Amino acid sequence: MSTRTARGGAAGAVRSAVVGAAVARLSYSILRARPPGGTAKWTRTNHRGEPVTLLEGPAVAIGGVAGALAAGGSSRDQLAMVVAGAGAAAFGGYDDLAGNGSNKGFRGHLGALRNGELTTGAVKLAGIGAVGLAAAVIAGDPADGAADRIVGRRAVTAALADTVINAGLIAGGANLLNLFDLRPGRAAKVALIAGGLLAPAGTAASAAPLAAAAALLPEDLGERAMLGDAGANALGAMLGTAAATSLPRPARLAALGVITGLTAASEVVSFTRVIERTGPLRWLDMLGRRGGAAAQSPAPAQQAPDSHAGSDGALAGSFADAGNSDAGNRDGSNHDAGHSNSAPTVGKHRAGTLPSAEAR
Repeated sequence: MSTRTARGGAAGAVRSAVVGAAVARLSYSILRARPPGGTAKWTRTNHRGEPVTLLEGPAVAIGGVAGALAAGGSSRDQLAMVVAGAGAAAFGGYDDLAGNGSNKGFRGHLGALRNGELTTGAVKLAGIGAVGLAAAVIAGDPADGAADRIVGRRAVTAALADTVINAGLIAGGANLLNLFDLRPGRAAKVALIAGGLLAPAGTAASAAPLAAAAALLPEDLGERAMLGDAGANALGAMLGTAAATSLPRPARLAALGVITGLTAASEVVSFTRVIERTGPLRWLDMLGRRGGAAAQSPAPAQQAPDSHAGSDGALAGSFADAGNSDAGNRDGSNHDAGHSNSAPTVGKHRAGTLPSAEAR
């Protein structure tokens, strides 16, 4: 990479980050002043019995999309980022607001479908999978240009393989980041770490969603707002798109393997318990968060959507389960059930009425 190209990439990253952060803050302020459908529609009760808003999620998605458009570079990559961020936010937001929590997890949604019931989690599962595939097709050839060096039938096979890999990264990233949105600020911290791992690839694509999330991180850590499915799905999908458009194929395969492995592990291992039992991880998880014990009996709030509905299985076909990240987190057995939005039906990380050892 030439010095001029490197400087242009750095300038694009800075511009993208500034726009992403500014638009996220502005969007959050506007949404808070005039929440669509009224304040109650977006309000949940946290583990302390205090209200938190879901409006952080749409604001982060809007900021990330705006920043991506300001980054410059490939128009196809920009469009892929917009489709991934906006599409994942739309399906996540639908599940945030319309989910009822009656069915849990991938198996739960499939069982409901067999009984003729279409759950919001199933809609999100299919929707974010389609979003990931669409964004991968739009992005086209991978950053390493491997397909360009292959001709004939092998070129077609390579192109199809790259599309599947990239779709898995995008939709799987949306799903996985939502799995971490079980405590204040955790998903944003994981996203920032993932973005740091992408930095050596020299891409400006991840700057916008990361800056948007960082701009509203104080609201999340202060337990005034939360990403919800809309924000976590959008942030994860945009990071997946950044990886798909910047990493060579071996690195993308490795990243997809990590996403698939962690998603599968979430079926049998509680991320929260692992974090709480590991000193450095616990320190990082608590960094910036409010101290103090959770309320034992928080006041009931509007019934929460099944905001992680449908995300329980390992990635089917690498991305079929994307966006449905609550991997059964309400059963109290081996998942992070306590990090949820409201009572008595819970979907995320803020409610305290679910009988679970992990309730905050």
